[in-house]
Amino acid sequence: MTRRLTEVAKKAGVSEATVSRVLNGREGVSEATRTAVLTALDVLGYERPTKLRGERARLVGLVLPELQNPIFPALAEAVTGALVQRGFSPVLCARTIGGVSEVEFLDMLLEHQVSGIIFAGGNYAMADASHEHYRKLTDRGLPAVLVNAGVDGLGFPLVSTDDAEAVEQGFAHLVSLGHTRIGALLGPADHVPSRRKLAAAESAVAAHGGGVRLDVERSGFSTEGGRAAAAKLVRQGVTGILCASDVLALGAVRAVRRLGLRVPQDVSVVGYDDSALMNSVDPPLTTVRQPIEAMGQSAVELLVQQIDGAEIAADELLFEPELVVRSSTAPAPRE
Repeated sequence: MTRRLTEVAKKAGVSEATVSRVLNGREGVSEATRTAVLTALDVLGYERPTKLRGERARLVGLVLPELQNPIFPALAEAVTGALVQRGFSPVLCARTIGGVSEVEFLDMLLEHQVSGIIFAGGNYAMADASHEHYRKLTDRGLPAVLVNAGVDGLGFPLVSTDDAEAVEQGFAHLVSLGHTRIGALLGPADHVPSRRKLAAAESAVAAHGGGVRLDVERSGFSTEGGRAAAAKLVRQGVTGILCASDVLALGAVRAVRRLGLRVPQDVSVVGYDDSALMNSVDPPLTTVRQPIEAMGQSAVELLVQQIDGAEIAADELLFEPELVVRSSTAPAPRE
């Protein structure tokens, strides 16, 4: 007990006596101090006294699919910064292969009486995955926001990059460079954002009047998966590849080189995200930038409005992407 008081007092920046008064429900403690002590208790993983468990902490969960893709740490930085500015303590949950699942993270966050949860790249983005665990949020009336496209009918607001616009920008760029054999390197077939990108690519080809051929390959979102899928596209004769992430694009660059060809002289590659260091890879990657900072702040704003009791429609807020032209694209090679 003494150790717990000491740790909580240090975390909250108050005396042990103050922590004791809060835990015992005594008067003489300001609401701000009381909140700080309870938040410290939650962050350190200690259970609240029974009489205090019915109150939600000022904790907000951020559930990510991974941290290896630089776009997710960038989102985490934007979200956590915005949460702290509003007086909330972020709890970062990043899934790993064979590790804690999204369902398990959700149960843990619910046990800690979080005020709300922001999800990115979760099961909601996979049409064939189970979505039953999201009902726990609606059953409890717990605020939540989803980042980027998901399946219909979950009842949460979404903050997304316009996938169709992203593809249109990348496609138009490759066509302007004379490419008529374009490959689309996308995520799994049930990945909702990839479905949107495919529909946009097919529409762009149709609108071009038949002068451009589209080849499609799919992969998990890994560099090695991107390399294997891109190698198939290159063998099929494409000279430009639109990728559903920068990680896939880096795999595509590797595939082109392993086949004895050059980027961009033989094959142009366009990524998606504009994640950290894409200006420093070889060659610097042409990519479609997601406005992650603005999206993260908007996700937090939507969540906080719900926490404060506002009724937020389960609509999708679309952000416009931006094509960033660097050195991985060039005019199509002459036949």
